[in-house]
Amino acid sequence: MNDGPSMNKITTTQELAVFCAEASKRAYVTVDTEFLRERTYYSKLCLVQLAYQDDAGADAVLVDPLAEGLSLDPLYALFRNTDVVKVFHAARQDLEIFCVEAGVIPEPLFDTQVAAMVCGFGEQVGYETLVRKIAKADLDKSSRFTDWTRRPLTDAQLTYAIADVTYLRDIYEYLADRLEKSGRKKWVAEEMAVLKDPATYAANPDEAWQRVKTRTQSGRFLAIVRELARFREIYARDNNIPRSRVFKDDALVELASTKPQNEQDLGRSRLLLREARRGDIAQGILASIKAGLETPTTDLPKPDKSRVAMQVNPALADMLRVLLKAKTDNEGVAQKLVASSADLDALAAGERDVPAMTGWRREVFGNDALQLCDGKVGLAVKGQRVVTVPL
Repeated sequence: MNDGPSMNKITTTQELAVFCAEASKRAYVTVDTEFLRERTYYSKLCLVQLAYQDDAGADAVLVDPLAEGLSLDPLYALFRNTDVVKVFHAARQDLEIFCVEAGVIPEPLFDTQVAAMVCGFGEQVGYETLVRKIAKADLDKSSRFTDWTRRPLTDAQLTYAIADVTYLRDIYEYLADRLEKSGRKKWVAEEMAVLKDPATYAANPDEAWQRVKTRTQSGRFLAIVRELARFREIYARDNNIPRSRVFKDDALVELASTKPQNEQDLGRSRLLLREARRGDIAQGILASIKAGLETPTTDLPKPDKSRVAMQVNPALADMLRVLLKAKTDNEGVAQKLVASSADLDALAAGERDVPAMTGWRREVFGNDALQLCDGKVGLAVKGQRVVTVPL
């Protein structure tokens, strides 16, 4: 790496092992990564930032996973050390990298974005906001979208990267203290369960079609969408290229609608990339369309008619939104973390199997929401607050 700011830069396995040995003696270590994914299916890990609290000052490092001969095994051992909390901000993409590359998910895990939402900092609060509000500092984010694969890294990149874990220590300690005093540690622990589940990061080609937005609910149409999405997922994965490099969602929907039968038909597509009109991709598209057309009726995908046919009581849905805002304002927790708009509509249509009815969300909102749906309570204004009143 380029010599720049006075910070430790690790380029050998031995250096990493020494740092991780010291980190294993601490209560927590902060972690962040820089990666590139624009040109690949899997994220390419370019940098790992680590820090722990140490009054001596030698407590933050930048690990270069692109350095020749460097192994991340000491880091993975630290991730498995359950005596040390691993602190991330908005951890999902970072965790996906470690889960895919090494089958490792840090434990115990703490995500400051989730904790901040529980502590009333708003919806999906950014790291820069927390640095400003908690650490009382400003970040230079000009290096956010730079090419992290190039070496040497610039001084600006190094300074940007190290700030992502140094201020994170102050944020973690502040939020952990808030959670301890408010008794909400278990709320965050419930959210961490999803992030720690390897299934969260598994891309199943058979389910890829469910991410494609369509307006048509025909089972036959969806069968073609399913086959095309499965082919695209497998091709992108096996060739380590982005899905969009195979074909984009709008092209997929167009193909499912027009059902081309040969390469000449593919040539008439308005949305298909030129390189997808011939060769392996073209053959895969044609085979997928054929498979979708020949899918037995009994095996056709079932459209999600629960949402289409759902008879939502609009007045009740509006009241649930008012109740949600009142409850979350009173508790100082982000609305989105408690219940989504889809949850509220489902409740207003008589459904009860929604995330807002589980765990700590039920305590904060779900129980009162059920009583409102059942006509046992109403809403009233008391001063500046909205409260429930028995009926």
